[in-house]
Amino acid sequence: MSLLMASVLTTVPISAVNLPGQAVILPENPVQQSTQNNLSEVVSPAEITPPEFVQPDITTSSAIKNKYENILRKSRDKIQLISSPNLPELKDTQPVTEVVQNQESTEEFSQSLHPPDSDNPMSQVTSVSQLQDVQPSDWAFGALQSLVERYGCIAGYADGTYLGNRSISRYEFAAGLNACLEKINEAMPAAGYAYANNKINTVDNEDLILLQRLQGEFKAELQQLQQRVETVEKQTSELQGNRFSTTTRLFGQAIFSVQGTNSPDVDLFPRDGVPERQGKTNLTFTSSAQLTLATSFTGRDLLLTGLSAGNLGSNASLLSTNMGRLGFESNTGNNLVISDLSYRFLASHNLGIVVGTAGVNPINTFRGISPLEGSSDGAISLFGQRNPILSIGNGSGGIGFDWQISDRISLQGVYSAEIPNFPGDTKQGGLFGGRYTAGAQLSLAPTNNIDVGVHYLYSHSPDGLLGGGIGDSQLISPFANPTAFDTQAIGATVAWRINPNLHLGGWGGFTSSKPSNLSGSVETTNWMVFAAFPNLLRPGNLGGVLVGQPPKITSSTLPDGFNFPNFSDGGTAGGRSDTSIHVEVFYRAQLSDNIALTPGLFVIFNPDHNAANDALIVGTLRASFRF
Repeated sequence: MSLLMASVLTTVPISAVNLPGQAVILPENPVQQSTQNNLSEVVSPAEITPPEFVQPDITTSSAIKNKYENILRKSRDKIQLISSPNLPELKDTQPVTEVVQNQESTEEFSQSLHPPDSDNPMSQVTSVSQLQDVQPSDWAFGALQSLVERYGCIAGYADGTYLGNRSISRYEFAAGLNACLEKINEAMPAAGYAYANNKINTVDNEDLILLQRLQGEFKAELQQLQQRVETVEKQTSELQGNRFSTTTRLFGQAIFSVQGTNSPDVDLFPRDGVPERQGKTNLTFTSSAQLTLATSFTGRDLLLTGLSAGNLGSNASLLSTNMGRLGFESNTGNNLVISDLSYRFLASHNLGIVVGTAGVNPINTFRGISPLEGSSDGAISLFGQRNPILSIGNGSGGIGFDWQISDRISLQGVYSAEIPNFPGDTKQGGLFGGRYTAGAQLSLAPTNNIDVGVHYLYSHSPDGLLGGGIGDSQLISPFANPTAFDTQAIGATVAWRINPNLHLGGWGGFTSSKPSNLSGSVETTNWMVFAAFPNLLRPGNLGGVLVGQPPKITSSTLPDGFNFPNFSDGGTAGGRSDTSIHVEVFYRAQLSDNIALTPGLFVIFNPDHNAANDALIVGTLRASFRF
């Protein structure tokens, strides 16, 4: 559990700070990949996963590098099967009894294998008296003395001990045997069977026979040992190549996309059911990029610095509805902005804390449940990313926590303000002014293939906007004076992995908002069901089908003139009479480990919850590059 919380708190993507009215830059939640692959598993204790990128474990890889780099460099040539021309051919070779069947760690066998150097002063001994825990009364003292003084192929541990009573694996025995074989080969030059120190030491025929048998018996282990060393060497090389510095790693993502819509007739003022205008957008080619610097100072913490730039904005103003928004929008006018600046650390072995001025909100703090979440590799629509109630408040900076209560239960909490750095009017911004949100999520894994997230959020809005950016997020008539609202939202998300190639799930959400100085309330609902098809047609690919209802005002009991559903007809009380239905399909083709191509299409029937509006069709082709 040493890094459980830090890893969970960093499994979400970067989102740029958005002022009211701007397009929300949507981070993705990697898990994102972990939820997509195995949501029920608790995140690896030693894992720190930077936002939106499932990468090799920083802590574990660091340990491999620090402990084994010298070993790998010197052992690559040392550990290999010896084929000595000096040993006689033996036809009758009996198998040697195995010492221990189970495999031990590479660290253990490397301690006895390591040649003499400054990192391991006891790697080679010249006298049995150098081994502190070997006494003349030991039953194996004579054998150790012979191996040390005649062949020089006994190694000790760095603390001067031999640990003769410890069980070893066949791999460790093979490594030690290989070292002895090398020493014996050195001791048998073509003329004279002499060591380099000019002392004549003949090798007994009985020893040669035994060594030949040992060499044949452990041939397979020596070969496998070589493969294991090469594997660790490769992993170490990859780690060094990915490191930005000794403490910082650099991750990046770029998205290029082509998108367009149809031109539906729009009933902007739903009084008579007659469309007044036509929505129309151009076919566009856009891009966005994210860079993340992940810095760990102690191995139990993570400082995230995210930079973003992009030019894909919302199409809501052109279509008179926000239901056609894409999940990978990132409109900064191609200016570089700080999208994440947060510090995550462990307060205890099962409690992680995150604090920051950017990138701290429910989306980035709560554990992701849906396998289709992810701006670069998940659903193509904004609504298809996650339960919309998690986006209310449009939070940026604040503080959060993640508490692993048990193997199957965890609790996340967050407080987030939209503009925490605003020093002026408290009604517009500041840490406890303007728009802010506080919430919690209880994450459950009742079985190995079912994951559940139960959400609760409280949000304050100074202007009657929920800040979710999708569906009915405006609570009051545009003809009425702006009024502050307090909103309570509850919901749940479920994902069920029926098998590795089929995941089903869905979510539902409900909000109840009360104005500060008016009577009445406004209630909304939303729901979604989805099917995910991992490895569709090819390993690594992903298909998705989603059907749902964007947030809809089902009840509005504010005084006449203030209700939004009937704003064009006197603002009388009541909810939406029609219902929008969102239908989406996409297919992510993973062309390589770093490149994915995703064509997708979604249709909104009765956009803006108005049956007089034509169906809205949005198509896109998204290319994602990760490095």
